[in-house]
Amino acid sequence: MQSFRREIWLEVPTRRAFLNLTPQIEACVAESSIKEGLCLINAMHITASVFINDDETGLHHDYEMWLEDLAPHEPIDRYRHNLTGEDNGDAHLKRQIMGREVVVAVTGGRLDFGTWEQIFYGEFDGRRRKRVLVKIIGE
Repeated sequence: MQSFRREIWLEVPTRRAFLNLTPQIEACVAESSIKEGLCLINAMHITASVFINDDETGLHHDYEMWLEDLAPHEPIDRYRHNLTGEDNGDAHLKRQIMGREVVVAVTGGRLDFGTWEQIFYGEFDGRRRKRVLVKIIGE
């Protein structure tokens, strides 16, 4: 069994954003030389997410509206977490909803996706450097 590890560093200039990581993950799979296995992709920060869905701007807008309805950023005093001096209580909740990680099968040296599937990084408290871990295991 082989193992490959890479960190992808990101710095989103806005508080919230959705970034398509698929090309970077595909490059990691190619570099790994692993033909059959599993690829784990996870956000290494508790206010960011990794998820799989369609790369469609209307859907991303819908996510933004839905998440803001579920856990609005303001007023920031609604979150007990923010009593520590933070203003990102909502970002922790949004991350919990959208998930920490995804696992994608690697088949024939390629990510084994369903129709329209893409890998996304969801940022809910941006404006600083954060990282995503890519771990590929297999043969």
